Amino acid sequence: MATSELDIAFQKAVESINQHTEPFPADVLLRLYAYYKRATNDEVRPRSDKPLIDAFKTNALFQTRHLTVEEAKQLYIDAVNTYFIYRK
Repeated sequence: MATSELDIAFQKAVESINQHTEPFPADVLLRLYAYYKRATNDEVRPRSDKPLIDAFKTNALFQTRHLTVEEAKQLYIDAVNTYFIYRK
């Protein structure tokens, strides 16, 4: 199966986030978390030592429940691009 342009762009966006060493704002992290989980069909529930963090993650997932895998990938890419553009 050939890798689509969307999949390639998504993987590049994930790599750019993973290679970034500075801290991210919490709202950006939550958005990326939810889009990534939807894009990869990872349905494992958040598990943190802090219930408040779990609540925020669960809420972020709830807000993205209507997205398709493709929509989530595109939104992840857009969020990464927007973050790096406004950081400059």
